[in-house]
Amino acid sequence: MSLQKPNERTQVVIVGAGPTGLSLAIELGSRSISCIVVERDEKRGPAPRAKTTHVRTRELMRRWGIADDLAKLAPFGVDYPSDIHFVTRLNGRELVCFKDALSCSPDRDERYSEHGQWVPQYKVEAVLKSKAKTFPNVELRYGAEFVDFVQGADSVQANIRCAKTGVIQAVEADYLVGADGSGSPVREAIGAKMVGVYGLSRNYNIIFRAPGLAEAHPHGPGIMFWQINADAPSTIGPMDEGDLWFFSPTKLPPDKFFTEDEAIEIIKKSTGIDLPYEIISSDVWIASRLLADRYRLDRVFLAGDACHLHPPFGGYGMNMGVADSVDLGWKLAGVLQGWGGPALLDSYEAERRPVHDMVLKEAESNHSVLPNQLFRQGIEDDTPEGEAIREEVSEIIRASKAGEFYALGVVLGLRYCNSPVIVRDGTEPDWAMSRDYEPSAAPGSLAPHAWLDDDKSLYDLFGEGFTLLVFKDPDADDIKAAREEARRSDTPLKVVELEHSELAERYEASRVLIRPDQFVAWRGDVWPDDDLLCFASGKQEEIRS
Repeated sequence: MSLQKPNERTQVVIVGAGPTGLSLAIELGSRSISCIVVERDEKRGPAPRAKTTHVRTRELMRRWGIADDLAKLAPFGVDYPSDIHFVTRLNGRELVCFKDALSCSPDRDERYSEHGQWVPQYKVEAVLKSKAKTFPNVELRYGAEFVDFVQGADSVQANIRCAKTGVIQAVEADYLVGADGSGSPVREAIGAKMVGVYGLSRNYNIIFRAPGLAEAHPHGPGIMFWQINADAPSTIGPMDEGDLWFFSPTKLPPDKFFTEDEAIEIIKKSTGIDLPYEIISSDVWIASRLLADRYRLDRVFLAGDACHLHPPFGGYGMNMGVADSVDLGWKLAGVLQGWGGPALLDSYEAERRPVHDMVLKEAESNHSVLPNQLFRQGIEDDTPEGEAIREEVSEIIRASKAGEFYALGVVLGLRYCNSPVIVRDGTEPDWAMSRDYEPSAAPGSLAPHAWLDDDKSLYDLFGEGFTLLVFKDPDADDIKAAREEARRSDTPLKVVELEHSELAERYEASRVLIRPDQFVAWRGDVWPDDDLLCFASGKQEEIRS
């Protein structure tokens, strides 16, 4: 199909300027790929879904040089305890406290280069937006709406409407990415369907101002309080400076919407604390478990909530979207710059969709035990029977909820087992996702982390392209062959020589090829002579027979 003459040209059009779209713009911009980010809404609302920035997301932000920028925006300081309390109500009894949940402690940890952070999504977006604007090849176009697209053999034309004038402009690009959220028009345009379970629960999200609430309860600081009582089983917690809190009742009558007075009343009942609350915003959201049946139509891709939706318990949604953008971003850049081949783009869905499915199952499992499921009649009674009920519920909480808050394996331990650009080593059948993180250097895994000195992370040594870690014999002929292969195939390769016996043991090889996204592509003791870089960069058609 021939395309009409476009109004302008870029390499990638990104629809959506949330964390997924902005992260993709940064990944592309940092690799000198031009892109236009189209976003209909010029201002974001005050009610963020995401409040947890996982370890892995902050590692990617470190890679972009902005992890410290986000740390400075921590609402209560990075040392604020990320404790999660289960209580009968804020002015009631404590049942269980999970200390240092979600790996937010700033203490140095050998397993990762950056700790997690409790911070509203709008602050994450502000940091990402600021970084994206530093690239001259990235344009953030607000007040613009994606209409539809037409594909040709060598390009895709996106039609974009200006919200103010209604004028539609045609933008020609090499690729189009829908990072446009749960109601994705791009997903609809490529004919992809969301498959799974819609309507696991109906939820209410209330943002309110509560001067003095943090001091009015006896449980100490924390990022979330699960309230288990008859009046309003719910989650509540501090969200930002200025006494801003969130409140989410987890048991609602069908079609219930709160007036401001009703919202204030239910907060008072649930907490047991009467203060001059001010409602800032409230909205209803539906928890579902849905996965797109495909992520691509030729030159058009989906990322983030446009292709995966799940309950927010565990905080995976925004973080998975950022990881999608990194995976897709370096692959698009590789193809556009000529050192990546078709299999590299094929690997995006082959890698990301299976891990999305695993994480969706984890989030759905977390969602299966909410405050209303934990409630027992008599839990607040000041009697021996009440004490016995509280002890019973506390045991259930420890058994059923600890994995939700200590699941580093789901954050760092996922593996790409069926990727067309990973050299398998036979360990795939033995691997299964675990909440416990055991670093592995098996191909398809995130490269095991290590601190090399007081502030130098192993990851800081990795290059923008592929990195070859060499733990012994750096002057051997096979290393010379690797350099020559990189030169011949025009593949970006940085060779990092490390005298580090402990790391060599951890990686179980003396040569390890690391991808631009910090995942292991191959490991061995001798660089092979069968065009490894062509395989890892998706140029299988160029591999010598």
